[in-house]
Amino acid sequence: MAEVVLFHHVQGLTPGVVAFADELRAAGHTVHTPDLFDGRTFDSLDEGAEFAGQVGFGEIAARGVRAADPLPRDVVYAGFSLGALPAQKLAQTRPGARGALLMHACIPVSEFGAAWPEQVPVQVHAMEDDPFFTEDADAARALVAEAPAAELFLYPGDRHLFADRSLPSHDAEAAGLLTRRAVAFLGSLDGGARA
Repeated sequence: MAEVVLFHHVQGLTPGVVAFADELRAAGHTVHTPDLFDGRTFDSLDEGAEFAGQVGFGEIAARGVRAADPLPRDVVYAGFSLGALPAQKLAQTRPGARGALLMHACIPVSEFGAAWPEQVPVQVHAMEDDPFFTEDADAARALVAEAPAAELFLYPGDRHLFADRSLPSHDAEAAGLLTRRAVAFLGSLDGGARA
């Protein structure tokens, strides 16, 4: 079974993020959910984005890296939207990553290195008409074209945080499919550490 570090989105460590982690745990995986906002949650994307802007996106990524420091290196890094920032950074730069799950976002690979590590499988999940993901779609397609074990899953609709069941943007059908795909992805990873 995989060990996963799941980073929350810009509205904080919501009950929906915890519920997603619990679904992965129910499938037998160990899941850590670091709180990069020190217990704060926000009712809207705008409020959360304002807070994240005050903290600084570089600092949020650094908090994610620090949260992973005490954990084993052979983990899967996962992130919802803003959480994809530290997840992707760690998957690309911390040796030993077993995989990455990037949900609702994808950062250009060049942000963290010359290329995606070829031994790290990755999945990207988003709604095809999500206005926030539109900015990331080219980066996601480039990642899938470059990385040997990469998949991009686009779901019908225009909701951003559709996999968070505690938010109005939740889409039960799409979220259920995403969860099944994530569980299958984690189950496909071998037991050994990666270089």
